[in-house]
Amino acid sequence: MDNEQITLIKNRLIKKLTPTRYEHTLGVAYTAASLAMRYNTDMEQAFMAGLLHDCAKYLSGERLLEKCEKYGIPVTEAERRQPDLLHAKVGAYYAEYKHGIRDEEICHAIACHTTGCADMSLLDTIIYVADYIEPNRDKAPRLPYYRELAFKDILQCACEIMENTIGYVKSKNAAVDETTIVAYKSLKDKLNTLT
Repeated sequence: MDNEQITLIKNRLIKKLTPTRYEHTLGVAYTAASLAMRYNTDMEQAFMAGLLHDCAKYLSGERLLEKCEKYGIPVTEAERRQPDLLHAKVGAYYAEYKHGIRDEEICHAIACHTTGCADMSLLDTIIYVADYIEPNRDKAPRLPYYRELAFKDILQCACEIMENTIGYVKSKNAAVDETTIVAYKSLKDKLNTLT
């Protein structure tokens, strides 16, 4: 990954995303790189996954469903009811085919950054957490706590964020994506084996 590629991607994103979404994107990229540094993993990978995690966020739910059909991307029932979730899967596709990212780990982290997934890798977990705690976020509950926890125990942090998200979705009487339930159980199991 070189600076030229990053500049090219930033220039593409700034034309597609709202200014607020673009600022969020940069926040996630830098937060992900910081978390990668903390957990002694590839910072460039984390930065790129953060930079591209919302690259399809500008598409409407209807357009996202159309793109999934066009590109053969599987759609769950929860995603049909809430197609905005599909920006993650379409984003992973765009990362590979529009932005030339050939790193499967980066694309996977983008694909699962909204719902999580079973057996999340460290990179998956970093992007999931960075999306929640990046400095431009100010609406989520208990942000100072999560920001501190992310740099102490990223698995615990991801698990608590996911638990909070599931509770929030249920409180709105909305359907929780089955992938998130599986991801949450998987994180809990991983934490239990470590204690």
